[in-house]
Amino acid sequence: MKTLYLECAMGASGDMLLGALYELLPDRAGFLDTLNGLGLPQVAVAAQPAQSLGLSGTHMAVTVAGLEEDELTGQGHLHGHGHLHHPDHEHGHDHHPGHGHGHSHDHGHNHDHGHGRTHEHDHSPHQGHGHARVSDVAAILGRLPLPAPVLAHARAVYDSIAQAEAKAHGRPVEQVHFHEVGALDAIADVAGVCYALHLLAPDEIVVSPVHVGSGQVRCAHGVMPVPAPATAHLLAGAPIYGGAIQGELCTPTGAALLTHFATRFGPMPLMQVERVGVGLGSRQFPAANCLRAFWGQGQGLEEGRGEVSQLVCNLDDMTPEALAFACQRLLELGALDVYTLPGQMKKGRPGWQLTLLCDPAREEEFARHLFTHTSTNGLRALRCGKYYLAPSRHTAGTPYGPVGIKRAQGMGVERAKPEYDDVARIARERDLPFPTVWRAADQAGQRPD
Repeated sequence: MKTLYLECAMGASGDMLLGALYELLPDRAGFLDTLNGLGLPQVAVAAQPAQSLGLSGTHMAVTVAGLEEDELTGQGHLHGHGHLHHPDHEHGHDHHPGHGHGHSHDHGHNHDHGHGRTHEHDHSPHQGHGHARVSDVAAILGRLPLPAPVLAHARAVYDSIAQAEAKAHGRPVEQVHFHEVGALDAIADVAGVCYALHLLAPDEIVVSPVHVGSGQVRCAHGVMPVPAPATAHLLAGAPIYGGAIQGELCTPTGAALLTHFATRFGPMPLMQVERVGVGLGSRQFPAANCLRAFWGQGQGLEEGRGEVSQLVCNLDDMTPEALAFACQRLLELGALDVYTLPGQMKKGRPGWQLTLLCDPAREEEFARHLFTHTSTNGLRALRCGKYYLAPSRHTAGTPYGPVGIKRAQGMGVERAKPEYDDVARIARERDLPFPTVWRAADQAGQRPD
């Protein structure tokens, strides 16, 4: 079982996660080429070797028009907070160059870029300096040339941030504007983390208890306690702790990424570590300012065996459109599989049986999701044993470009097939028949690594 363990002893942020995952990737140059080819205006991503208290790692520098966040803002970091936009005081925010955090908060990780902009300028998110609504961010993400699952995860991360900001300030989501999280450089962080995890394709992601820092932080609404209100909502249900280090160590973006992707939270599982990635922030603390990612083979269960939760409900009063949306949304939220079967319900009505498979640790969470996104008033939960072929993924070269190959092995069986999204993308880009690209990828995938 491919296991990723994220050690968040100094919190988490978008760029620290990105730096740690970057160090785990076999094709780092290709990964950077992809990020720099996303078409985000004036945004560039560079992996910079760095150190914190002698610990070496990677600082992911995201620049807008050649400048990093500190150079753009001329101040300390105001980490990844959205704000509420009110027509009667559109520019009444205290994010102007020269404003620090106060209270000796020299805490920044150099993460979640685009903070502290002045607001007297163009509000277009394409300049990286203005306000971006939730719909603006969704539109930008929708145009990125990345696989569909990556974009779905990125949209879900931003949706969770917007919902947390709205909950923190008691306003509708539509009134949340991202002057920081929604900036183009932060979008590069989120998209980059989602893409890196897509390439790694771990079977499980275990996250340590999260160090959130302590004290206070200055943001758009004034001085706020740490963890900031939106971060606190995002981390609800996750194990967190404070400490002597002053400042905001976990940002809303970091919290949203962790809670979206974590299979579970806890100590490092029993695993055979193959690689370690270190993502570094730019400032110095009494402790090394890093997030570490451990990659290897999990040893918690006998290989090829495990458990899965199966949630089942009957539906006879949802439109096909609503049901299709619900199934897609449940997959985006991390369900292992969702499918429907036609059937005859009460009073002779035609209907559907919806079945959702998920990790047993997330059973209650997905029960809530089913009640939210479907019309059911009840469901059945079954805990099932499962046998599976151990999955893996690699990239194979074809005459038309690189294609991801999914492999499965175990119990004397081994099989491989091309990644559908890659084949479909190449077929569209090159105006080729799908079977032509598929055959080339299938042949390449059968060759030994």
